[in-house]
Amino acid sequence: MSTSVVAESVIRPIRDSDAEALGRVHAQAWHETYDHLISAAALENLSPRRMAELWNHLASRGEEYAQYAAVVDGEIVGFVGAGPARDDDAPRERELLFIYLLDAFHGTGLGQQLFDAALGDEAAYLWVAEDNPRAHRFYVRNGFALDGASQDQPFLGESIHEVRFVR
Repeated sequence: MSTSVVAESVIRPIRDSDAEALGRVHAQAWHETYDHLISAAALENLSPRRMAELWNHLASRGEEYAQYAAVVDGEIVGFVGAGPARDDDAPRERELLFIYLLDAFHGTGLGQQLFDAALGDEAAYLWVAEDNPRAHRFYVRNGFALDGASQDQPFLGESIHEVRFVR
């Protein structure tokens, strides 16, 4: 990806009107991220329409949630969300809930910009697929470390083994 594309990018808060575009990007990013972890049959149930319905709910979350979109040439190419911890035994008060960037934009700095918009230098934790080395490297670069916790997370009728990082 050329730096001119990144120079034409903006990180902005997610809007209610973004649901359809976010659904499309979310579905594509899940295919790009989880194809090696989830069966093709499970991924077939994933549609941009279904993800847009999810975003109709997520986009209207309260102020305690920080949710941003990466926009390049007027198109959403990634998104991030952080909010209050969801776990009873949470090691921090804030949780990075999700961050996805289309593969075509990896290595452009947009992922870092999304991350910084949602969390900055805040203490936080997150769950990530154990078999996602690129994401692990990203989180370590941002000051996170594995804390030894793991879980099996239901995902499209199957399960993904996740590990927890804390900063």
